[in-house]
Order: sequence, then C-alpha cells, then structure tokens
Amino acid sequence: MTTTDAPLPPDELGRRLTEIYDLVGPLYRRAQRSVEQELTGDGLSVGVRAVLTLLHRNGPMTVPQMGRAQAISRQFVQRMVNDAAAGGLVESIANPAHRRSSLIRLTEAGRTTIGAVLDREHLLLRQVGGDLTDADVTACLRVLGAMLTALDHVDVT
Repeated sequence: MTTTDAPLPPDELGRRLTEIYDLVGPLYRRAQRSVEQELTGDGLSVGVRAVLTLLHRNGPMTVPQMGRAQAISRQFVQRMVNDAAAGGLVESIANPAHRRSSLIRLTEAGRTTIGAVLDREHLLLRQVGGDLTDADVTACLRVLGAMLTALDHVDVT
C-alpha cells in the first residue's frame, strides 16, 4: 500500500479509520486484562486505576468531570470513586466552585499506588519497539483525538 501526505477522500478515510477501530478494541481489551492480571499487583480494578490516573494527571476533579473526561457514566465513576475511597486512595474535599459537587483528590496512599502502577506500565511500554518515531506517535494521537471528537455527540450516561 502506498502512503501519501494528501488528505484522503471521505470514502477512503472511512475505510482506513475502520482499520483503526478494528485495532483499538482488541488493544483496549488486552491492556485492560494486563492491568487486571499483571501490572497492578495490588488489586486495583481498571476503573479505579482510571480514576487514580485522572486525578494524578489533572489534580482534584468532581465525579461528573471524571465521567466526561473518560466518556463513561457518572454513576460508574461514582462506584469507582467509592471503591478507591474504601481503599484509602482518594478523599472528598469541599469544592469552592460548587457546594453540592465535592472534589475528589488523591490521598498520599493513592499517589504512591498510582505512581507505582504508572512506573510498571512505563517499563512495559518501553518494550513496544517497532522503531516508532515521535512523529508516528504525534500522528496517532492526532488521529485518535479526531476520531474521539467525531463521537462527542454520543451520550455516555
């Protein structure tokens, strides 16, 4: 297959993006199983890991903010926050911007836990190989971001 830098016609773009969807599903499911089976070693579910990662990267957030960021229901996020809180990994704090929607933040134990998980994942991902360049990764992020934006209209509740 020949590649060019010219924009693809809509029909060809649709076919090529379908190839990406065909890879993203199995990739996500394998990564999820890897987190559950190998990487955490501390009993974190994929959902709790996602909450901890969001808070690690963004600082304190509300449950609705986390749901929007992950395109998952607020109810699911709340269950994951409850699980994380039961494990002493997160805590609720007052939200100066909204009295009825608390901010959730990492505890010291949460910061330590997610730091260890991300370090283990980093070591695994270093082994990907394939002579990938920064331009390759940048292009992948751009394409996946555009695909995600195209689905912004889909309700996640």
